[in-house]
Amino acid sequence: MIEFILDLIILVFLLVVAVTVIRLRDLFAVVMLFGIYSFLSATFFVLLDAVDVAFTEAAVGAGVATMLMLATLALTERREKRPTHTPLIPLMVVLATGALLVYGTTDMPAFGSAAAPVHTHVAPHYLYESPKEIGIPNVVTAVLASYRGFDTLGEVVVVFTAGVGVLTLLGFSRRERDESENS
Repeated sequence: MIEFILDLIILVFLLVVAVTVIRLRDLFAVVMLFGIYSFLSATFFVLLDAVDVAFTEAAVGAGVATMLMLATLALTERREKRPTHTPLIPLMVVLATGALLVYGTTDMPAFGSAAAPVHTHVAPHYLYESPKEIGIPNVVTAVLASYRGFDTLGEVVVVFTAGVGVLTLLGFSRRERDESENS
């Protein structure tokens, strides 16, 4: 019961932060709230016993992403411009996507069900075969370091490439602006 109450409190905080982010025009406050949102998400993942996902969310979401957004703000304006269009079409796209995602969860097995495919095929393979295949007795380390090693490397490459892309775009636009002011 206590876990349910904690989950509910964190989900309410996540909802409050998300609604606040939508309503703000001060981009610095938005970046700080995104960092809080990532921290709350990491806390929620800890409560779900997904500590590896929580660690990644805290490092990438609250750490790296927040620093990249602050660096971007240093090169741009602090206030968001008022939109020239009505937000009706983006709202419809978000609602349709959300409805499809909720519909997609209706076919999922019950949470923690022993008959779920992950517990009947994948988990036994990792538990019984990883010491023979990899030679690492700790199954969690075997999964994270060996089986998912390329996945983790791919995630790092994507984040690094996105950061370099953002900094490159901001650097070119700033250089062009500086050159136009000097001429």
